[in-house]
Order: sequence, then structure tokens, then C-alpha cells
Amino acid sequence: MAGRINDDDVKAVRDAVPIDAVVSEYLQLRNAGGGNLKGLCPFHDEKSPSFQVSPSKGLFHCFGCQEGGDTIAFVQKIDHLTFAEVVERLAAKAGITLRYEEGGYNPSHQRGERIRLVEAHKVAAQFYVEQLDGPEAEIGRKFLAERGFDQAAAAHFGVGYSPAGWDHLTRYLRGKGFSDKELITSGLSQDGRRGPIDRFRGRLMWPISDTSGDIVGFGARKLRDDDNGPKYLNTPETSIYKKSQVLYGIDLAKKDIAKASRAVVVEGYTDVMACHLAGITTAIATCGTAFGGDHIKILRRLLMDNGSARVIFTFDGDAAGQKAALRAFEDDQKFAAETYIAIAPDGMDPCDLRLAKGDEAVRDLVEPRTPLFEFALRQIVGRYDLETPAGRGAALDEAAPVVARIKNSSSQHEVAVQLAGMLGILDTQFVVKRVGQLARWARERGDQRGPGQTPSRGGPRHQQVQAPAAAPSGPALNLRSPAHRTERELLKLALQKPALVSPAFDAYGADEFTAPPYAAVRQCIAEAGGAELGVPETREYLVQVLDVAPNDTVRNLVTELAVEVFHGKTIDETYAGMQLVQVRLRAVDRRINDVQGSLARLGSNVAPDHLAAAQNEVWVLQQYAQSLRNSGADAL
Repeated sequence: MAGRINDDDVKAVRDAVPIDAVVSEYLQLRNAGGGNLKGLCPFHDEKSPSFQVSPSKGLFHCFGCQEGGDTIAFVQKIDHLTFAEVVERLAAKAGITLRYEEGGYNPSHQRGERIRLVEAHKVAAQFYVEQLDGPEAEIGRKFLAERGFDQAAAAHFGVGYSPAGWDHLTRYLRGKGFSDKELITSGLSQDGRRGPIDRFRGRLMWPISDTSGDIVGFGARKLRDDDNGPKYLNTPETSIYKKSQVLYGIDLAKKDIAKASRAVVVEGYTDVMACHLAGITTAIATCGTAFGGDHIKILRRLLMDNGSARVIFTFDGDAAGQKAALRAFEDDQKFAAETYIAIAPDGMDPCDLRLAKGDEAVRDLVEPRTPLFEFALRQIVGRYDLETPAGRGAALDEAAPVVARIKNSSSQHEVAVQLAGMLGILDTQFVVKRVGQLARWARERGDQRGPGQTPSRGGPRHQQVQAPAAAPSGPALNLRSPAHRTERELLKLALQKPALVSPAFDAYGADEFTAPPYAAVRQCIAEAGGAELGVPETREYLVQVLDVAPNDTVRNLVTELAVEVFHGKTIDETYAGMQLVQVRLRAVDRRINDVQGSLARLGSNVAPDHLAAAQNEVWVLQQYAQSLRNSGADAL
């Protein structure tokens, strides 16, 4: 096996790949002040951004869930990779050749599994693209042309063709050094009677990429009548491909989604192509599964969930499309963005609409008009006879719990009024009160039911006690304490601007920090070589502090302090001196109180020499404290 990666090469990778560039592949970042950036945390659900990135420090930290670390730690956690796999991936992006200390150059077959599987998909995608030009693929080229896609469009989206033979791709990948095990694990091949055979044969191929742009799977469209398989065949679930966690086209659309705060969700690969070619470059699609919670998490991180964010769903006008729309509405409240639905005239999808009426018709289709909640309510209400009191009552019973799920109270009230209008109930307040009652019951009982279920008529009498949410991991600190606030500021200075507090800070003992978590961070700085090591400021200084941290709790606190903004308006030597003096002064006062308290407890039983020494110590400390008060940092 290959040995560990050379430390200098790891450092080179850290320095070469900016953390903000890497994080931006997964979520939208905005200015947070103080040179930091912020976004919605990818590691826990949140409505407002508490995730911060410090490009100058090369660190990230979430003040909500306490996750933090450097670029490598971020990719490790978000893509579930080993340390070596992340370094190898980032090195490849930066064009850095890695050295291995116990095995020389790392042969390709020894690299991390994810990297190998992604490489196999990359090679396969190029193979499929090349096959699209061959005579056998004429049927595939005709399929694309009939849907308005020329050669340039196919090339832009990486569309290819899988030969109809049993093992064309399998043999090709073997020739590129991939093992049979890797081919099976990747989902590109499957077990046959005499060994691995191609999974995809005689089909048009769309590469599916993750948010970072790595190809992790394929969508394959049937072309021939003698193909007994499904119309669309996707890569099976693998370690790198989870259909509930990927969105087709997200690699092409993510920047425009973040820039425009808008996403268009369509149903198929050709619909994504049609939208992009029509100028709707925020279009994406699910891959053979319903739009769900994991897809929402991807979009929320890109949209940032600001007030102007929009998500537009396009579904066919048939029963299946309406069912898909209602399914999407079940997760509507997981968005802070406004959600809309767009259904083309005659039930056409964007691809058909582009063929029939051109690009402008596609652009017009996805202009938000009908809110998703309104569509869902009309579907519910439409199933009842509203000409009768019983029909209106039954419709209200089914629709009211749906409105009650709307979390924003003003929006809930507004939609309840609209529901009354849909039902033809003149007493609007009756509907508003009914919705409010259901919402209150849901809050009181924790609402453990599925979406849209009505509480029992007994109301909240039989309540389920909901376990309190787990508190964010990390040390509990009393930030109202002036001592703790000052200690925190001083540690932030030592980590972020060590030149302002060095060398004085390095003479401070861990016992001068009253909060145990802060004392632990002070100890880490000392073990890493002191704040003096950070002069001049380098990322390596913070890396060394993190490396000596005894556990994740301390490590997370280090990243938190390294990216947190300062409380002061002007961060200079004067400000740093004030923090140094306050921490030292409180430590001196504590020592004076300790000595005097000890003497008081001993009373007349204290030995004369011990009494004289203690009194002398108190006198010296009092003089030092007075000097700190009078002269400030000059007395340190």
C-alpha cells in the first residue's frame, strides 16, 4: 500500500486551493464583514446563515452546529471522504503531484475508492461521447435532432451513446487500468454469465454530475423497440451516486441559481437541455425519483433563502404531473423561498414547448404565476361539490390542515382568506379561526403526523411529549460574563492577529483564562509554538494549533474563534492592549483574593514567616495591579 502523503505536499494543497472557492461549489456565500463570508450551513438545517468562512485563515466554522476546520476537513465531511482522498482530489484540481513517504509514487489502483470511481465515470463519459459520432449511434443523433438538439447542444451537455454490444465499455475501462471490482462497484458494469458486462447498451447517455462537477452516474434513454428495459435507466445506488441527493444539471446551473436566487425544477434531461438553450440556465431535474428533502437542502444552500428567492416547478398537466406537484408541495415549508408551479398549455413539457413554439415560449412558461400552495389547494378543493354545504365542509376539512402547516403566521392568515374564497364560504373569519386552531394544536403536540393529517377531534388532550432538540455540541460558556468576553477577544486576537498580542500573550498561563474551554485553547496555542509562530501571519500557524487540539470540541472552538468577528470597531494595538491588560488584571486580582482569603481562614494559626511572605506577595501584586490600571499595556 502507498504511504502517507508528504507533509509539505499537504501544505501546498492547502495553500493552493482557496477555501471559499471549494465551499462555493456547494453553497452560496455572501459578505459577512471583517473579511469573512457566510452561508447556510450544509451540515444542519437552518433558516438564517450561521456558517462562516474566513478565506484569509483558510477555515470555516458554523456557529449553529459547531462544525469547523480547514478546506480538507470541509470536503471530508461533506463528501464523506478520507483525508488522503480529499488531498488527492484537491491536488488534482491544483495540478500538484503528490509524494508518498512510504511507497514512492502512488499508483492509480491504490488511490481512494471515490476518486477511482469518479475517474471511471469521467473516462466512461468521454467514451460515450466518442461513440455518438459512430454509425451505430445514428438513431441517437436522430432522436436528439427530432427534439431540437444539434451537435453543439449534445457536446455542451456531454450527451453520448452506449454501444449495443455486451462489453464494449467494460473492455475499454479494463484497458485503462480499472479492475472488475471497480467496474461493478461503480455501476458502469454488472455481473454477467462469464464476467462483467456493460450495464448500459444501445442507449443515449446523459452524464450526471454532483454539485462539485464530478460525474457520479448516468441517465440512459431507450432508443430501440427491441430494448425490453425501462424507458429511462439510471445508475444504481452506489457509494458516489444517491439519486435522492443529486440533481441533473446542477453543475451547470449552480452559479446562475445563486446569482439570480431562482431555480427551475423540470422533469427530464431533455427538459433541462431545452430550458438552458432557451436561456433559462437555472433549470435542473431530479434523476428518476421524486423531488424531496435532500434536493431541497441542495437548492436552499444555493438560494440562501432570501426574501426574493424563487423556485418554479414545471410538471406535465396530466394526472402524474399533478401528483408530482402535490408531492412537491408536501415539502414546500422546508423552503424559505417562494414556490410556484408552471404548467404549459396542452400539457407540453419544456422540450415539446420549445419545439412547437420556440425559446420565448419556454422563457414565458417559467415566469412565476401560480403559487404552489394555491395549485395544491385547488387540486384538493376541486374534488368536492362546492354547491352543497356538506361538500364545502368536507373540502375545508381536507384543505385547512394543509394551510395550517404554513409556518409564517401572516402568510398563513392570507392563504386562509384565499381558501375561504375558493370554497365560497362567506364567513372568512370562520375559516381563519379553523386554520389557526389546527396550527395551534399541531404546535402543542409537536405534530408527529404526516403532512395534511387532521388532528383528532379531541384536540390536544392526548399530547405526545416531544423530546427537546439536541443542543449544539461545543462548550457552554457564559458570554454575559465580562471576564469570559475579554478572554474570548484575547484568544481571537492570538489566533487571527497574533502580531498585535505577541510576544506578551505567550507569557500568559492557561490558568489566567477562567473558562476551561478557553484555557484549553490557550494550551493549544502554547503547544503549537505560541502566538509568536503566527508572526508574520500564515495559515500554517492555525493548522498547527488545530493539530495539537486534544479533541473535536476544542478543535471546533479554535475554528470558531479563528473566524468570529471582533467586538471592537478598530482592531489595533490599543484594542489588543486593552484585552491583554484586562485578562492579566483579573488574574492578578484573583490571586490577591486567593492569598487574602487563605490568610483569613488560617487566622492566628499562620506561621510568622508564612504570614510575612503572603503579605509581601499581596503588596507586590497590588503594586502590579495599580501599575496595570495606570499604565495599561506598558506595564505588562
